[in-house]
Amino acid sequence: MIRVAAVGDIHMGPDSQGVLRPAFETLGDCADLLLLAGDLTRHGTPDEARVVAREVAGLPVPVVAVLGNHDHHDERPDEVTAVLREAGVRVLEGEGTVVETGGGRVGVAGTKGFGGGFAGRSGGEFGEPLMKEFIRYTRRCADGLRTSLEELAGQGCEERVALTHFAPVPDTLAGEPLEIYPFLGSYLLAEAIDAAGADLAVHGHAHAGTEHGMTSGGVPVRNVAQPVIRKAFNVYHLHGDRSGSGDARAAAVRR
Repeated sequence: MIRVAAVGDIHMGPDSQGVLRPAFETLGDCADLLLLAGDLTRHGTPDEARVVAREVAGLPVPVVAVLGNHDHHDERPDEVTAVLREAGVRVLEGEGTVVETGGGRVGVAGTKGFGGGFAGRSGGEFGEPLMKEFIRYTRRCADGLRTSLEELAGQGCEERVALTHFAPVPDTLAGEPLEIYPFLGSYLLAEAIDAAGADLAVHGHAHAGTEHGMTSGGVPVRNVAQPVIRKAFNVYHLHGDRSGSGDARAAAVRR
């Protein structure tokens, strides 16, 4: 069994230093790794990133993260990433990483992702160049996620997790205004997850959404935005079922 702790949208700033650290220090007793699903800062400044870095440095479990839209706001995502990596965080964008745990090897593929909407109500690569680029950017994020998951499949991972900030399915957006669904995620992310295969998908971004969802291919999806889970993190248990059944994968995820 692999125990995956996850949280997103912690939106840390100078006045929140130390708020999550006491809970994070208990992770060695209940989890094998910590996933951070983006929006770690409020405005994407390096100073805010340093607050996050101090919060997670030296934890008893590995930390894997993706950035969110807030982490891009100051237009210095590379600096934010560098600060987090210096603290030992594995920050992913269109790439994967393998974590060795007592329960086995877990592969995490990550991308921020982007918007565009969901099947039947989505944007397309048509019309003005800005609209085309909007969807092409999302597609590039999804393609990177799919490639990373495929590469992890060949690295002996007992479990694979897709980590994004934007949502891959509309299920976990329930509670958000329908008008903003296209800005909260994209079906292209779910298509990538189903095409490559995964045991769990984790995202944030939708503060008023719902925790539980599923891709059409049967991969469990969890919205771990802190306003949704209302705690420092949730823990999900992966049981290594390799039957290939979507129902079996869904049943394998426990909190």
